[in-house]
Amino acid sequence: MSSTGMQQGLDKQEVVTEVRGQLATITLNRPKALNALSLPMIRALTACLSAWRDDVRIKAVAIRGVGKSDAFGTFCAGGDIRFFHQAALSNDPQLEDFFTEEYTLNHLIHRYPKPYIAFMDGVVMGGGMGISQGATTRIVTSRTKMAMPETNIGLFPDVGGGYFLSRCPGRVGEWLALTGEPMGAAQALALDLADAYFDFAQLPSAWAALSSVDFDREDAFERWLAMFSIAAPAYSMGYSGLIDEYFSVDSVPAVVRLLESDPSVWAQHTAATLRRRSPLMLHVVLEQIRRGRNMTLAEDLRMERDLVHHCFHPKHLARDASHSETVEGIRALAIDKDNAPRWNPARIEDVSPEIVRPFFESPWPTHAHPLQHLD
Repeated sequence: MSSTGMQQGLDKQEVVTEVRGQLATITLNRPKALNALSLPMIRALTACLSAWRDDVRIKAVAIRGVGKSDAFGTFCAGGDIRFFHQAALSNDPQLEDFFTEEYTLNHLIHRYPKPYIAFMDGVVMGGGMGISQGATTRIVTSRTKMAMPETNIGLFPDVGGGYFLSRCPGRVGEWLALTGEPMGAAQALALDLADAYFDFAQLPSAWAALSSVDFDREDAFERWLAMFSIAAPAYSMGYSGLIDEYFSVDSVPAVVRLLESDPSVWAQHTAATLRRRSPLMLHVVLEQIRRGRNMTLAEDLRMERDLVHHCFHPKHLARDASHSETVEGIRALAIDKDNAPRWNPARIEDVSPEIVRPFFESPWPTHAHPLQHLD
């Protein structure tokens, strides 16, 4: 494709694909929305990856996100939460399709039989983690800002979060899932959520050079990686021992009690963060991460599909979608932007096991589960 044709494509399409030699590339092109994933984008990604998987000419896939001012700078900020809010209130069946198809895409990426290289420059959150954590090579830069912040909107870290967060060292998975704490590149590398560190100024050169790699040569990709990788900033998570101690206890109230009894700046900040999150979803998330630690990816995604259904259809709480934690959380953050969600229950201590347990009961019989096909 010519540069003029490529620019015209970028102007019109939210997912731009190109084949250059043995390499197929994906460019997420919704910069004004920080490349948040829409259902058409998910379908486009699934279609191209499925076609390339079976195309013997394609040896590898690379994915990036267009920033507001250049070809990099924002990977993907997650799913389109404004769509979630509108669809939930209007009972739009495409909301169910969104999560079924997104989680199927996540599984496809994790199990992709060819190298899949994710250029995780800029914002990488929520659904952006879902389309990058399964990559063969996860590249970060000094501009990377990574997080799974779903408890802030009354949701949970989905897109396989129960699988990949639970496999972080120690109890870091519980900490990241509950707090939604953002990470930079050095921390992501230390926690095995990234593989290589590039200078963001070199990303265009690295992207261009990748199309010349002969993936049939055993060391060719490694040579490309070595050419552009640089040493990451030193990082030491001095409070990792406290994370393992505090986030290994058996309940969210117990976690908060330990944090609030510790006068350190880190503990007080963490406790205050948890107090702002949805109390109900904190309890759900702690259970999700601990179950996910012993699940396969497919099992975890099926559990998360059950969870997200209950988040938008909380019938066991005698509520409709408009009174769900998730709709309320999105309202406060993105619709009214008052940052004052009315969580129900309002306090961490008021959440009972009886209202958490049904989240983990599937609304579908095994044979009819929308993700039953995942292996």
